Amino acid sequence: MNDWFKISLLLSIFGFLKEIRPSEPFIYEFLVGPWRNITADDVTEQVFPVGTYSYLAQSIVVFLITDLCRYKPLIVLMGLSGITVWSMLLWTKGLLELQILEVFYGTFMATEVAYYTYIYAKVPKDYYQQVTSHTRAAILAGRAFSGILAQLLISLDAADYRDLNYITFSAMLAATLWALFLPSVQKTIYFHREIEYEERYSRKFMSAFTLMKTHIVESFANKYVLKWSFWWALSTCGFIQVQCYMQVLWHEIHDDPNLPIYNGAVESVLTVLGFMGALFAGVLRVDWKMKGELALTICSLLSGFILLYTSQTKYVILSYICYVAFGGLFHFMITITSAEIAKSIKDDSYGLVFGINTFVALAFQSVLTAVVVTKGVGFALGPRDQYFVYGIYHIAISVIYIAIGLASWLSSKRDYRKPDG
Repeated sequence: MNDWFKISLLLSIFGFLKEIRPSEPFIYEFLVGPWRNITADDVTEQVFPVGTYSYLAQSIVVFLITDLCRYKPLIVLMGLSGITVWSMLLWTKGLLELQILEVFYGTFMATEVAYYTYIYAKVPKDYYQQVTSHTRAAILAGRAFSGILAQLLISLDAADYRDLNYITFSAMLAATLWALFLPSVQKTIYFHREIEYEERYSRKFMSAFTLMKTHIVESFANKYVLKWSFWWALSTCGFIQVQCYMQVLWHEIHDDPNLPIYNGAVESVLTVLGFMGALFAGVLRVDWKMKGELALTICSLLSGFILLYTSQTKYVILSYICYVAFGGLFHFMITITSAEIAKSIKDDSYGLVFGINTFVALAFQSVLTAVVVTKGVGFALGPRDQYFVYGIYHIAISVIYIAIGLASWLSSKRDYRKPDG
């Protein structure tokens, strides 16, 4: 077996295991259920926001030390964080403990960057595409399996919402143990480019940060990269926020406890649709340099109208459909956006650029959370009003890209009219 394929297999199995989290599609139902003595407002206004702020704060630290720590320790830390989160969900009950576990959930999310960038340090460039497709497929398979498993267990009354956390906890244990088998990384892109033990650490650090600065300046000085990266960050912010609080809205719409809940099935459908959308985006032949602003505008506008509708509907099944449509649009367009950015930057700066884009997305999300959700800081809006705001947010993105498109068109017209010579 080739070394690159062995690494791909190990990474894919880890990715599959870490995505087996059947408790997540029903986490809100669990938190407001009889197992904990907290209110729905406590969960939305004082618990979930802590995870957002923790993710932002830790992402910049993890982003900076991932290369320095040679990836694998942070992948193991991700597994240990998952174990901590789901053990606290199972064996604690108070509000303070929930807020503490959200800090660890921020660690779990932030350290994912080590998993996604590990291949660029360990696998030869010739196999980037194959390994990326393997790991992506494994993650999507894990999510789909997780959602289907959760839905079957709940629909068949084979488990309750608390029982789902035991399965997730077990998967986190298995993923952490499996991470120990990943090969260690010796050479990295920035801090460990050459193994020279006699070289001073201060010189290594200066050299690494100088290279980082060069990659950042070269990448974002390109207006094309900047345009697509800005949409990537804004749209990712919106998607994460919508996904984070979607169960809260469904709980409000779905006010009859006797009716079945299909959160797990919906998440599975979205995963499959997202996968198909990503594949379609990969084979679509369009000149995105000419039609990019138009595509970004239409996608954002449609997303905004979908969210406005779901904020007002009285039928949870329609909200499910809206969520799947919104997610499908996002996965389709984010695949195109990622590809356009990747084609315009150096291979070595791929992880750096998307790390910065992710940090910007989380910064926007933290501001949005503070203004819209957090009690004592912002307006602490109800679920329907929150999704109305998220709809306006996406429409505002479309307006920004209408303006960018018009500016590009006017600039091209001026260039065309300039006399030769």
